[in-house]
Amino acid sequence: MRLWLWLAASFLVSVPQVIPQQPADSTPVGSKIWIGRHAEFEEFLRTATIERTEATPVGINSPRHAYFASGGLARGAAIKRLPPGRVGGFFESYKSEIAAYKLDRLLQLDMVPPTVERRVNGEAVSVQLWVEGTRMWKDVQRSKERAPDAAAWNRQLHRVQVFDDLVGNIDENAGNLLVDREWNLIKIDHSRAFSDTLAQPFDVERTIRQIDRAFFDRIASLDPQAVRRELGDLLTENNAFRALFARRDEIVKAFERLARKNGDASVFVP
Repeated sequence: MRLWLWLAASFLVSVPQVIPQQPADSTPVGSKIWIGRHAEFEEFLRTATIERTEATPVGINSPRHAYFASGGLARGAAIKRLPPGRVGGFFESYKSEIAAYKLDRLLQLDMVPPTVERRVNGEAVSVQLWVEGTRMWKDVQRSKERAPDAAAWNRQLHRVQVFDDLVGNIDENAGNLLVDREWNLIKIDHSRAFSDTLAQPFDVERTIRQIDRAFFDRIASLDPQAVRRELGDLLTENNAFRALFARRDEIVKAFERLARKNGDASVFVP
């Protein structure tokens, strides 16, 4: 838990807390070239010719960088071969990568790049769009650069933290967040999410403290039937579906407790 608190504090220390002023859904596209073209990119990732793959220097699950034939929608993708199961005490699955993308779509988060399942060399894998023109957040931290719009940055950060709590992402760190030239946050690596854990890496009342109303409402109204329809076959850990909604319920209750204590206006921002 100390690690999660340190990470949360390190994210926030770079940019002071400011109540966002921009509209809820005005994020610049930047490197998020898939916005508004999700189905097109999904089909491309399923069918595009992979010319070669290379090992990547980061990531505990040894993802491979796939390179597509030239002339397509994208130059590459991250491939993960992780059969669902527990390894070294941790639940891991390539299907969790796909589930994170699908839940991102249901919540209109637009932070997780398009991710699909396909077979590569006879194995079922996740294939996630390789996002160009980004840096790891840990590298941005080292450079001591600051986002030009602190309000917009904090709004994104709070969404990242709440999403990680929702999916039970126990492996979130500054290497799993990408920042593009428009200062958009992009989330990768959810292979250890969607287990049966009830643990949430970020404490709403101590760490997050604020969320935009539009995103909170989408989480609070998340429909179990829609989630089961979209993610049902991807949540393979025992009780993963039940745990997902148990975490959701606790997130909602925590924000409501905080609002009773501090007032709606300080917790639920535009």
